[in-house]
Amino acid sequence: MTLPRPRLILCTLLCLLATGSQAMAAYTLSMLPRYSIEEIHRRISPLADYLQTATGLTIRPVLVPTFARYRKQLASGIDIGYENPYIYALASADHEVVAMAEKGKDNDRFRGIIIVRSDSPVKTLAQLRGKTIAIVGFTSAGGYLSQKLTLQEHGLAVRKECRVEEAPDNKQENVILAVYTGDADAGFIRESALHRVDNYVPPAAIRVLAATAWLPNWALSVRRSMPAEDREKITRALLELPPDSPVLKALKIKKFRRADDAEYNSIRKAAGLPLPAGASPDATPANH
Repeated sequence: MTLPRPRLILCTLLCLLATGSQAMAAYTLSMLPRYSIEEIHRRISPLADYLQTATGLTIRPVLVPTFARYRKQLASGIDIGYENPYIYALASADHEVVAMAEKGKDNDRFRGIIIVRSDSPVKTLAQLRGKTIAIVGFTSAGGYLSQKLTLQEHGLAVRKECRVEEAPDNKQENVILAVYTGDADAGFIRESALHRVDNYVPPAAIRVLAATAWLPNWALSVRRSMPAEDREKITRALLELPPDSPVLKALKIKKFRRADDAEYNSIRKAAGLPLPAGASPDATPANH
């Protein structure tokens, strides 16, 4: 059936407008505010500029002041996010990881450790029952979830069988200090944080009781509703960053690698979050 000319013209204009608006789609990029707003801006602005140039898409950096607001805006507002594995796992109904950060000697994974005073009578994980444990925070991957997962595997439910206390300001340093001063019998910290207070606490005064479960590194995620073509442009641009790129230096990482949602199932298991249907909880990133 042939449309009347005015209706045909109107349909054509609407199609052109729709195509134009899609081509001009602007995406927002943000990062979990683990650092000050100024530091976050220094880290993500070069990434936004690079992605815009490399993909031809309009990408605008946005700054979010709190963890809670960042988590909320991943559901509605942030199109491209860079967040720790726990926040990603919480938001994965709305966002999907496309790349994982690699940094330090362990590349795409990290783990926690359990520390005690060097003169502590605690020698085994089982002896932590009934003890006071300082943690970074209940949402900290390296300062709680890694240790929780390992203790779970050894038959110890840490929140039920220990006295768990969050450190002031959720600082790794304050966990170490609590153990050193005797305010806590043990502490949960990220492995890389062990020597952060060596100027105040003699290294010999702290003993590592155990290294705990490996967890996947930070996720670069995109909104699940993003067109597949744009998602692939962004992913490809991330993977093509050269090792000496100012973008990687600003983010303080070595590279991005392609990643899959299933690699974050260990986080879901540790946090008590539901796994996707048919998923295995044991997927752990390979140490590339």
